Amino acid sequence: MNQLNHVAIIMDGNGRWGLKKKDSRNYGHLKGIKTVETVIKFSLQHKIPYLTLYTFSTENWKRPESEVDFLFDLIRKSLKKKIDQIIKQGIKVNILGSKTGLPKDIEEIVRMIEKKTINNRKITLNLALNYGSKEEIISAFKRLSKKRNKEINATNFEKELYTNNIPDPEILIRTGGTKRLSNFLLWQLAYTEIFFLDKLWPDFNENDFNKIIKKFYLIKRNFGKI
Repeated sequence: MNQLNHVAIIMDGNGRWGLKKKDSRNYGHLKGIKTVETVIKFSLQHKIPYLTLYTFSTENWKRPESEVDFLFDLIRKSLKKKIDQIIKQGIKVNILGSKTGLPKDIEEIVRMIEKKTINNRKITLNLALNYGSKEEIISAFKRLSKKRNKEINATNFEKELYTNNIPDPEILIRTGGTKRLSNFLLWQLAYTEIFFLDKLWPDFNENDFNKIIKKFYLIKRNFGKI
């Protein structure tokens, strides 16, 4: 049976779901938080050590200012509201992405929550926030190239990535019907099993998650071998 250590998710379709239901993209983002809670609960129950959620990309800044403000307000309120529960559940929160450029209070909140959960061990919840994989790769190469007596190879390079000491995902899930990676974990997904779902993120549920994991366990993973 394949070992499952890390699931990464591109949570696509919130805006479209909201437009269909209430003619508001922000309504979809609000409902998407419930699905996030469902996925975290499922991951805890099934003892998945690492869960990475694509929360806000470097490209998302191109969205209307009102939507960007709503998204950050949602992140702000959700983290503040859930901090005690996160600690109690043994969740370690880790931020993947550049903290530079984030609203000052968001930057303070994420640093606080990382500090308060640093010793938690049940699951590591990686929030890809202000994250772009191309930027991550370029920054990692720049840092490595400045280090004397450090050979440029895959092992040393990976130590400079946001995901240092985190195993590469075995599973990537993207909801919303779109079949692309959208600048997400491009280096780390080299041998990841990818599952694209037509469902929009607020409609994704435990049954969908369970079906994907069952399919994953049946896959013969060769990693270039026969």
